[in-house]
Amino acid sequence: MAAPNLTRIDASARAELLTVESYDLVLDVTDGAGHPGERTFESTTTVVFGCREPGASTFIDLVADGLRSATLNGVDLDVSTWKEEVGLPLPDLAEQNTLVVTADCRYSNSGEGLHRFLDPEDGQVYLYTQFEPADAKRMFACFDQPDLKATFTLHVTAPFDWQVVSNSGDRTVEAGDGGSQLVHFAPTKRISTYLVALIAGPYAKVTDSHDGIPLGLYCRASLAQHLDPDELFRVTKQGFDFYHRVFDYPYPFDKYDQLFVPEFNAGAMENAGAVTFLEDYVFRSKVSRARYERRAETVLHELGHMWFGDLVTMRWWDDLWLNESFATYISTLCQAEATEYTTAWTTFANTEKAWAYAQDQLPSTHPIAADIPDVAAVEVNFDGITYAKGASVLKQLVAYVGRDEFLAGVRRYFRRHEYGNTTLADLLGPLSESSGRDLSEWADQWLRTSQVNTLRPVFDLTDDGRYGSFAIEQTAVAEHPVLRNHRLAVGLYSEDPDGLTRTHRVELDVAGARTEVPDLAGHPAADLVLVNDDDLTYAKLRLDERSLATLRARVGAMTDPLARALCWSAAWDMTRDAELPARDWVELVLAGVGAETEISVTQSLLARVQTALNSFADPAWAPTGWARLGDHALAALDSAPAGSDQQLMWSRTLASAARTDEHVAALRGLLDGSRAPEGLVVDTDARWSFLQGLVALGAAGDAEIEAEAARDATATGIRRAATARALRPTAESKAETWRQSFHDDEVPNAVHEAIVAGFWHPAQRELTAAYVDRYFTDIRSIWDRRPGEIAKNAVQYLFPSVVEPRTIAAADAWLADATQPAALRRLVFEGRDGIARALRARERDAEAGL
Repeated sequence: MAAPNLTRIDASARAELLTVESYDLVLDVTDGAGHPGERTFESTTTVVFGCREPGASTFIDLVADGLRSATLNGVDLDVSTWKEEVGLPLPDLAEQNTLVVTADCRYSNSGEGLHRFLDPEDGQVYLYTQFEPADAKRMFACFDQPDLKATFTLHVTAPFDWQVVSNSGDRTVEAGDGGSQLVHFAPTKRISTYLVALIAGPYAKVTDSHDGIPLGLYCRASLAQHLDPDELFRVTKQGFDFYHRVFDYPYPFDKYDQLFVPEFNAGAMENAGAVTFLEDYVFRSKVSRARYERRAETVLHELGHMWFGDLVTMRWWDDLWLNESFATYISTLCQAEATEYTTAWTTFANTEKAWAYAQDQLPSTHPIAADIPDVAAVEVNFDGITYAKGASVLKQLVAYVGRDEFLAGVRRYFRRHEYGNTTLADLLGPLSESSGRDLSEWADQWLRTSQVNTLRPVFDLTDDGRYGSFAIEQTAVAEHPVLRNHRLAVGLYSEDPDGLTRTHRVELDVAGARTEVPDLAGHPAADLVLVNDDDLTYAKLRLDERSLATLRARVGAMTDPLARALCWSAAWDMTRDAELPARDWVELVLAGVGAETEISVTQSLLARVQTALNSFADPAWAPTGWARLGDHALAALDSAPAGSDQQLMWSRTLASAARTDEHVAALRGLLDGSRAPEGLVVDTDARWSFLQGLVALGAAGDAEIEAEAARDATATGIRRAATARALRPTAESKAETWRQSFHDDEVPNAVHEAIVAGFWHPAQRELTAAYVDRYFTDIRSIWDRRPGEIAKNAVQYLFPSVVEPRTIAAADAWLADATQPAALRRLVFEGRDGIARALRARERDAEAGL
């Protein structure tokens, strides 16, 4: 059954009517004999709330297997009036009310609500909650919207040997029936329902403290040997020190636990005082520094949420960006200034902003301050605009109002709205007060409009090689014609004994279609012109022909990693927009990637090369490009420093780019040990990577997959094996993968994601070409049946990777039905746009080959 879909109108009406004081939750996650429950758990909720209009009616949200009883102010309610999709009606409210609801709630296998996981290694059961945006109702009856905050007191009956963790640190434990334990948690501060947490199971635990704050790290017992608590606590403590200093507001909760949980749908979730993380962040195999950097950003992002999101929470999901953009911005700032990851802004420019630019150019683009009419809309709005564009714009705002003024405004915001709910205006007010600037025009331009501008240098040269004139042209797409005001820098880069370095910089304001730069008139022409040097604004950049030629020849000589990343990004945007042929992008990267010093940038460059070959290159040339990439990876693997991140990265690139017999032989040698580059660790994840590369090409099959699965009989091994089976290049395998993806509702979310990730493969185009029509036949049924993340993954990952006009035609025919759900239509529009973009890029690449 589809989940209930609360509308903004209904939520607003309920918030105007009610004031919620407290919840008391009694949960039993045992079978009554001290063992873990299997399908359902008992949930009793006592909620105390006020009503501003006595005699009025409302409803409370509950998704459950069954409703046992409900009493309102001591009077039994008719439980037959309850329906999952509309909740339980509450008639004739008093000024003060006490509601008691007892239900049998369902464990989930989808990563939403109270998720239950059975560890295949040791048979142990693990539970954890995931409620954002509105799934608290799956564990207890509640007014499930962010602006009806309350205190929460939990009482949990669980097996006696389990760790039981919630938002509060203070608790008492007593013996329960049947060898169980009964854990009583102290009341929380006032928080939103989606921030309530329960994590329970035989988790391994490591503790520490900082500034009087108890710290905890948890992971499954079978993963404990891989947990690196020293590094995780170090980054966490650096974050606390930085945030305490810049926020000048003490940590608002009584302890801080970080829990790495199985089958998690996202990177992490900011439950107050009990943050849950994707357990892939417990690195069981060797990973690059880029993965540690990403994990540190996630740790700091969630810690930043304790103030921005948990202490002060948006009123409704229109202002989700207030949470996510701020956490992304402040965590990157913290990384750059308080941790070893001092080039975090380079990673941000190359990763987060690239995500934002791509998202902002989709037909589903939306303002940062989005229009969210209902919960279904927000479920597809955790995107590159909400996170990365918003953070980019906040970075601009800091440059505009001044860092000290910005942080002073943030501190006022926390004090003024602590434990409350806010809107955009509530943030802009303190920022205007502290800076003395009217931010209304800035907000209108940057927060309430969509799409991204393009900035291009335009100049002419005199006979003696100087700029006769120099201007910046700004353009916008016809559908979103706004031209914004930008504060940016123009950097001039030329060759000197130290390489390609900046020789001159001009900072200025850009507005309108053309902005003259008189300071550059008469200046010697540079080898490369970089508009938006230092990455001060949010815009796509274009490189002039002279700069592009310099980049092709000398990108490795550019000494500044941020400038280099901006040049890479500009060239990639030109490729996506069919201005630069895909084959030129491939050659540009292969020529310069060896000199790249930032491993995070290197990894993204190689991923984009594969995207270009898969989607943007002329199919007649693409095999040549794949062969070049595979050859380059093989040579670079052999020449990379032993044990280096580069060596690790090139081995993985070879696994995904392999196409020739030589590549296959090399992969087989890496897997069986006959080819052993010095320093390369062929651990569990490496073996799966090499095996999957072989399977996709038909060079390994069921026997090898089953043997590797037996070697890695873990939850991760199950997922890797699922992807490998989906990669088998047979009609039977693809049919079974499709059935599991769309029609097997018993597949848990993490395994489902692993399955769909293996369906489309660039080397299997003919095998999967027939699935275009089946996709549009099957997506509606899974959307209606399965919870949000599973359905969303199926719709997004399995959108036909068939870059042909017939895919556009099939999408248009499906979209012609206006009765399809809005959120589902959005995802299909996005997939269609990707095919249309790929067709344009392929046409441009084919022209380059003539």
